[in-house]
Amino acid sequence: MIMGSNFAENHPVGFRYVLRARDKGAKVIHVDPRFTRTSAMATHYVPMRSGTDIAFLGGLINYLIENEKYFKDYVLNYTNASFIVKEEYADTEDLDGIFSGYDPQTGTYDPSSWQYEREEPVKPDREPETLTEKIAFEKLAGKPKRDETLSHPRCVFQIIKKHYSRYTPEMVEKICGTPKEKFLEVAELLAETANPDKTSAFCYAMGWTQHTYGVQCIRAGAILQALLGSLGRPGGGILALRGHANVQGATDNPTLYHMLPGYLAAPSALKNHDTLEDYLKTETTPTGWWANYPKYMISLLKAWFGEAATADNDYGYHYLPKMLGNHSHYRMFEDAYKGIVKGMIVAGQNPAVGGQNARFHRKALANLDWLVVRDPFLIETATFWYEAPEVKNGEVKPEEIKTEVFFLPSAVFAETEGSFTNTSRLIQKKEKAVDPPGDCRSDLWFTYELGKRLKELYKDSTAERDWAIKNLTWDYEPEPDDRFKIHEPSEYKILKEINGYYTQTGEHVQGFAQLQDDGSTACGNWIYSGVMPDPNTNLAANRDGDDYVSLGWGFAWPANRRVLYNRASAKPDGTPWSERKKYVWWDANEEKWTGLDVPDFPAGKAPDSSAQADGIGLDAHSGADPFIMLPDGVIQLFAPLTDGPLPTHYEPPDSPVENLLYPKHPTNPAALYFPDLPENELHGLNNSDYPYVITTYRVTEHHLSGAMTRWLPWLAELMPELFLEMSPELANELGIKNKDYVTIETKRGKIEARALVTRRMRPLKVNGQVIHQVGMPIHWGYAGIVTGSVPNELTAIVADPNVTIHSSKAFTCNIKKGRLKEGVV
Repeated sequence: MIMGSNFAENHPVGFRYVLRARDKGAKVIHVDPRFTRTSAMATHYVPMRSGTDIAFLGGLINYLIENEKYFKDYVLNYTNASFIVKEEYADTEDLDGIFSGYDPQTGTYDPSSWQYEREEPVKPDREPETLTEKIAFEKLAGKPKRDETLSHPRCVFQIIKKHYSRYTPEMVEKICGTPKEKFLEVAELLAETANPDKTSAFCYAMGWTQHTYGVQCIRAGAILQALLGSLGRPGGGILALRGHANVQGATDNPTLYHMLPGYLAAPSALKNHDTLEDYLKTETTPTGWWANYPKYMISLLKAWFGEAATADNDYGYHYLPKMLGNHSHYRMFEDAYKGIVKGMIVAGQNPAVGGQNARFHRKALANLDWLVVRDPFLIETATFWYEAPEVKNGEVKPEEIKTEVFFLPSAVFAETEGSFTNTSRLIQKKEKAVDPPGDCRSDLWFTYELGKRLKELYKDSTAERDWAIKNLTWDYEPEPDDRFKIHEPSEYKILKEINGYYTQTGEHVQGFAQLQDDGSTACGNWIYSGVMPDPNTNLAANRDGDDYVSLGWGFAWPANRRVLYNRASAKPDGTPWSERKKYVWWDANEEKWTGLDVPDFPAGKAPDSSAQADGIGLDAHSGADPFIMLPDGVIQLFAPLTDGPLPTHYEPPDSPVENLLYPKHPTNPAALYFPDLPENELHGLNNSDYPYVITTYRVTEHHLSGAMTRWLPWLAELMPELFLEMSPELANELGIKNKDYVTIETKRGKIEARALVTRRMRPLKVNGQVIHQVGMPIHWGYAGIVTGSVPNELTAIVADPNVTIHSSKAFTCNIKKGRLKEGVV
């Protein structure tokens, strides 16, 4: 099932595998507001109103449970369905749209009532031998209480059943505008996969994430996959279709504001993170694989600070900056607008047109003291001070903008060494093809050279605050290569640090299982450990495929494992669920796990092994608990997030209708709002001034803000002009013909585009009301070979509370025939 993605057009290389599966008889379901090329290639297309994904997914959950069409053995053994939740918990069904623990003054939840009822903890009767054991022993809690009949009113299964009880096919039709018969067709097709012989996969992208409830959309998909029994099994799972070749690698290593490499938490002044031990006690989970957290954090600090990092100085931990709050993209630009952030290096993005409420982003850029822009082309973020619409029309004068802008031309991916990590966590080495032209330099070269200059600048400093710069390990000098004039920092040295090594000998570690918490190992990213097991082997360079699991092609983190949690591909007793889906199983003769993939389980742990009552790490799990990263070894159907323990249907902040399920709390009560920003007003619900639903998307010919494509003549010619897709019915109502200019307006701004009248957009009947949807690509701006209005001037800055992703897939607008007046922004 493809939902929240136009797979065929936005990920055409990956989509070939979907077509192969379809040709072999697989059903391909596309649920989307637009009929796209993905829809045309699917066996089933299902329309829906943009922004109602959770209502649709919740309806599927309800269908499986009410009709007892879920995979019962899988759900009972491999999920927390039987776990009993505290008596204090109250659901949205009890509280008209909010969960227990909500504070209306702060718009936040206290999740204490969402926890399990637990047995008394059993403390180990021995002294800890390592820091990892010491921390885990102190944090051990009792086992969750269970009801394996799944009948207890507070067991997770019954809570979910109650939570989604009103998400009926009829309600889905009223909320989503999806015809009931089409919804039921999808439900039946998915229900057919809830057995040992079949699996299903969900593929999603920005259509699920870019909402004020984006994380909960993904969780709803995960709950469905768990009920169907597809997680950890071949052909199953949830596939996040990443935006370009290395988004996965960028988050792994990371460019996330709240994470360190390998998804370790960034130190925060808002948590008990004062010392390294405080940090480790706060972040370490005593049961499951994350009990090894201290090994990964201390090895990371050793990789960064080398010999200077010792147990006596907390391995340099206290020199790491601590978060003071939400430092996401939008909060960062809010701080720039307020004068708190003074300078900015922008690399790999184009916020002047790519950021939501783009006009605000330009105001924030204009308030900086200095701005460095690194890009192959002179993009809008570099030229906003003299080319932006508000400058062109005289509203703002260049001399009034105090920002000093430095443009440093960058190389593109083919002009540098490195690797890509894609959707399937597959790390693949890439080679440099040519030198970049002129003064262009790669991001790797720039970052390394900047670090060298900073170290030189601070080398004689006696200030304690400069310790981290002075002691930063930064020896990645280029290795000679006669093929090129511009030599990149050593890929080998960087990858060795990422892989990990023994600090005394320099010998490479073979994998993350060898990392220690005593300073004897260094590792730049524990999940990548094993990619370079010796100086002469880079497994990311392997190119031995076999058209199936292909363990010899590249290196998939962790441990070259292609399917995560693949212990779930076998029954609790270790035998395959079926011969057709045989993948990883217990070999009783060899007394180990084996199969077609690297088993995601302790190799010698038998299926009938019991969990130790006082065990830490994986000793707390039985041999039938496949989900080793999770504290209890099973899927969390019910799991506390910032905005609740279960996905719930809320309307977008701009919506043409009321919330039929929760009229008292129609939008996400925990969403992040930015009321102090200029011209960021929301429309609210059922606002007749803005009656049309608008969604934004991408086209094959352009990339994101267009920074890499609108400067290329061939691509510019293929897709030269901004357009707005609308149905013939709406065009007829508004007197608009194909290719007419139209003006699109929200409270944030006005833009113009050509009308593209097409049956790909269809009116939907939502609770008896006809709702028109329109769609617009996001790729245009005021610079480059082809230019146009900035679509992101229409959008508001309002975000999901878990990860601060914006809401741009469903908002409302008004449309009028005709162009903007000359000079109107």
